Amino acid sequence: MKLAFLINTPAQVHFWRNIIKILESRGHSVEVLARDYGEAIPLFKEYFNSYFVHSKKSDGPYKKIINFPFDMIRAYKYLNAVRPEIILGYGIDSAYISRFLRKPCIIFNDSEPLNNTFFYSQHFKLFLRFVDVYISPDTFKNDFGIKHIKIRSFKEMAYLHPKHFNPDKSVLDYLGIGDNKFVLLRFNAFDALHDIGQWGFSNENKTKLVKELEKYCRVFISSEKKLPAELEPYRIKIPLHKIHDVLFYADLLVGDTQTLTTEAGILGTPAIRCNSFVGEKDMGNFIALEKDYGLIFNYNNPEKAIEKAIELIQISNIKKDWSIKKEKLLKETIDVTGFMVWFIENYPASFSKVQENTRLIDRFI
Repeated sequence: MKLAFLINTPAQVHFWRNIIKILESRGHSVEVLARDYGEAIPLFKEYFNSYFVHSKKSDGPYKKIINFPFDMIRAYKYLNAVRPEIILGYGIDSAYISRFLRKPCIIFNDSEPLNNTFFYSQHFKLFLRFVDVYISPDTFKNDFGIKHIKIRSFKEMAYLHPKHFNPDKSVLDYLGIGDNKFVLLRFNAFDALHDIGQWGFSNENKTKLVKELEKYCRVFISSEKKLPAELEPYRIKIPLHKIHDVLFYADLLVGDTQTLTTEAGILGTPAIRCNSFVGEKDMGNFIALEKDYGLIFNYNNPEKAIEKAIELIQISNIKKDWSIKKEKLLKETIDVTGFMVWFIENYPASFSKVQENTRLIDRFI
């Protein structure tokens, strides 16, 4: 089977990499189309034997909109020569290319459009009609009818499920930590289409976080954007593919990011998330991780988030408590990679089978 994956962000690289690896090992032909965005290209180099950059780097969301037609032309020309049987991805680019090529499109996405920014919700409506199968976590509040499959899991389980992730403790030696406590701070760039008008920690908040937390432990920062000069020395210097090892061994994650918060929860690391998405319209996956499992804390008030961080870092053996919560989560969620490989290999019969009996999905727990 010939398959084409359009991958746009570092999180998407991680989501698809094991799925692609397994499919290739089973003899399927895979084409990976890459977007030059943030830290994505080094990850493409790390995980894929070959890839085609169809989308060039853009400064800000509005430049991305202007460049989008040209990105689609590059992707179409490349894939029209390859002629894949299925197009897979996360959003609008995969959907449109599939229509141009007249091939089925399978999308996985956990961004809830009806609880998101106005721009993203309109953007979503434009491409949903061109999608053949839309797969999301079952925490997803929105329902898009017969083409929508909800699975009992989180997208991050595709690469952090114990079947696919084995933490490398040598990363602690790399950081010079030993057995000492440390915190990872993660700051978002807020330059994606669904981030228009959203905010996270201010530079003042970031500085306060560091100064307060370093009273109790080492502090490392991962940031998609430039930091204030006084905080640059705290920037973590590791190979990008080692970030999940760091996250596994960290005593706490604090950030205004989305994906790393969920990753921390799945790995059993206490996490505090603070941004303007938090509130009545927050996404279901963050609500579930907080209310159902007690793995993360969500705030839209930076001062309260900082207070919580100071409280948590002082709790002895907090990771032991979180490991119990993590095990509960693992027992109740499926291996996303296992499900996606089965679904893709057996499509379209797999789609019909899941429509007839959604309990088939539970066999991947």
